Amino acid sequence: MIPKALKSIHPLAWTIIIGTMFGRVVTSMSIPFLAIYLTGTMNVSATQTGFIVAASSLAGVSISFYGGYISDRIGRKKVMLVSVFCWAAVFFGFAASTEVWMFFVVNVLNGLCRSVFEPASRALLSDTTSPEHKLLVFNLRYAAINIGVVFGPILGLQLGSAESTFPFLVAGIVYVVYGFVLVIQFAAHRSALPIPSEAAPPKIREALSVTSRDRIFLPVLIGTTFCVLGYGHFSSTLAQYLSLTPGISNGKELFSYMLAMNAAVVLLVQYPIVKTASRFRPVVPLILGNVFVAISLLMFGMGHSLFLLLAGVFVFTVGEVLMFTMMDMLIDRIAKPEWKGTYFGTIGFNNIGNVVAPIVGGLLLDRFALQSGFAVFAPLALLTACGLPFLWAAHKRLTAKEAGAEGNGNTAEKLA
Repeated sequence: MIPKALKSIHPLAWTIIIGTMFGRVVTSMSIPFLAIYLTGTMNVSATQTGFIVAASSLAGVSISFYGGYISDRIGRKKVMLVSVFCWAAVFFGFAASTEVWMFFVVNVLNGLCRSVFEPASRALLSDTTSPEHKLLVFNLRYAAINIGVVFGPILGLQLGSAESTFPFLVAGIVYVVYGFVLVIQFAAHRSALPIPSEAAPPKIREALSVTSRDRIFLPVLIGTTFCVLGYGHFSSTLAQYLSLTPGISNGKELFSYMLAMNAAVVLLVQYPIVKTASRFRPVVPLILGNVFVAISLLMFGMGHSLFLLLAGVFVFTVGEVLMFTMMDMLIDRIAKPEWKGTYFGTIGFNNIGNVVAPIVGGLLLDRFALQSGFAVFAPLALLTACGLPFLWAAHKRLTAKEAGAEGNGNTAEKLA
């Protein structure tokens, strides 16, 4: 059944899936080590590094709401080709950077390119895939991401990502190749591309007005912002902590293996966790995921034991899968049919958590990293857990709403 479904996947979809895998290999062997390179090689303070790392997420949040609309309006082909070659130029920019301000600028551009290219590529996957195969295609893309992240950090370690910008040069070359492959594939499959839409652009003010009045969506948005904030510390705060702490002699190497383990565990546990979590109301997995991530942050700060750090990665990864694999299902369930696009766009504002995480983590590292890991990670765990009251409120309201809908349905049946 599955081999037959694989044969039905469009060549453009395969191009995106395979391109995503190679893209994640080269980005995960370079971007996650940026924080270590800045603090360890360039002697930038943890706080400054936090602002530089946060710049990418901030740029992404500012443009993500319109990313899908742009590709609807002018076409997937134009958006993807322009953004992929610009993204390649950004990686060459990283490789050429020698000053702190240069890293800040190119990381802002990195966030912009990612937030334009990835929504367009996901939209093209949807355009070129029949409804019965969409779940398979999107799962293949998610698997491709994690396969890339399994191998990327290890390659980055071998190429000296923590001491050199050379891996960024490799990333740029790979994205140039990816771009030319897309050029060839678009030329060969013109008929598969959708006609650009003439619809009016969404208005942020109107979207925020609709979603802010939703008594379920608003606490979900706030609660998942804290979830994303906790998640963001893995590639920023933890990376710097392992390289700065005197008690950890091989922090850079350890972090690369922890990144690879994170991706491998995602591939291992994703199916059983999603199968189990799908039996519950969709806010419940988010609540459990928040708890797991908060606990893992505490574990990272409790000592320098290799077993404890790796156990923390496992707990963190289970929390990550719980939080992010059920997100789309939850939004689809609570969104009004005529506003689904707006809801999916607005939930992207929870990436503010990714903006805040490296800044807060950097401040704590500058103050406590050389004294106590617990003093760094305990506040971060507590801050992550601040999302729990909002998620619990959303769960209670969703339960009450669906119970009321069932009650009204039963009453209507009796009256009929």
